[in-house]
Amino acid sequence: MGVLVSRKAPDFTAAAVLGNGEIVEDYNFAEATKGKPTVLFFYPLDFTFVCPSELIAFDRRLAEFKKRGVEVVGVSIDSHFTHNAWRNTAINDGGIGQVGYTLVADVKHEICQAYDVEHPEAGVAFRGSFLIDKDGVVRHQVVNDLPLGRNVDEMIRMVDALQFHEEHGEVCPAGWNQGDKGMDASPEGVAKYLSEEADKL
Repeated sequence: MGVLVSRKAPDFTAAAVLGNGEIVEDYNFAEATKGKPTVLFFYPLDFTFVCPSELIAFDRRLAEFKKRGVEVVGVSIDSHFTHNAWRNTAINDGGIGQVGYTLVADVKHEICQAYDVEHPEAGVAFRGSFLIDKDGVVRHQVVNDLPLGRNVDEMIRMVDALQFHEEHGEVCPAGWNQGDKGMDASPEGVAKYLSEEADKL
């Protein structure tokens, strides 16, 4: 499927560990995130190397996502039992601690295949991140190879850009950050923006 931007995010039902530590056998993604913007991210495996740094980074910024009304959901091919064990392993021992968002068990690889982020040889998920709007449509995606940890602050920036566009109707130029000017999507709008802001690009 490749690029999912502008398409409906594939739905799924799977076992998961919720942010409160509860283990459920039938977490349904569409139902759990209905009407809420969502960051869905994939990572290769629990108890590995780059992965805990990413999951902790998401957890450390969870309040920022929640402030924006955004759900955060992580997925790997591990079982929910392994997710639970990793959550119950201290950070100083290589665990992730009690992260406050849902971790989904994709043991059949169906979810990473639906999002087209399965590594063709390793059989694990690439570091894929998807920003899904409140209507369930993918608006942003980025996929990193296994050795390359993602920038969680960049995802927050993309959330801000999407919410700015939804609220004001303007588009967000290169390097846009919360509080910056937007651009009217017209020849006049781009000329006005560039005449005022081009030196900052």
